[in-house]
Amino acid sequence: MTDSRNRRLAALTDLLRRRSLTRQDELVAALREAGHEVTQATVSRDLDQLGAVKMRRAGETRYALPDQLAAATPDQNRLRTLFAEWVRAAEPAASLVVLKTPPGSAHLVGVALDSAPPAAVVGTISGDDTLFIACRTPAEAQALAREWQGWLAA
Repeated sequence: MTDSRNRRLAALTDLLRRRSLTRQDELVAALREAGHEVTQATVSRDLDQLGAVKMRRAGETRYALPDQLAAATPDQNRLRTLFAEWVRAAEPAASLVVLKTPPGSAHLVGVALDSAPPAAVVGTISGDDTLFIACRTPAEAQALAREWQGWLAA
């Protein structure tokens, strides 16, 4: 990595920690104000490299870094709230539970599940709007999907 790229990534990290920025054009403007000539495509690649995702906290959607997500590690009640806000469907499929979220939100739910997985969960794979949650048995997947479906109806 070049020195200017390292400085830009450090500036972006600092911005994400200090300010509630919700759109990439806001990040572009803030980085330009800080002396970094960037495009939206550059910011998009930088966000991806940093592992930044959009998250919702206190009714506000904003970019957050992975360690900021870990700081918000949910307990059971927080996980229920997260599901109510972000999960649209929970369906069992053999030993899997498939969760559907709005575009760009699957990673947020996946990080929460990975940080406090239910006992039946072996692991997760997050895409853009879909999560695959691997369970040890089909019965565990069925039970977990039913429980989570109840959270969505609440």
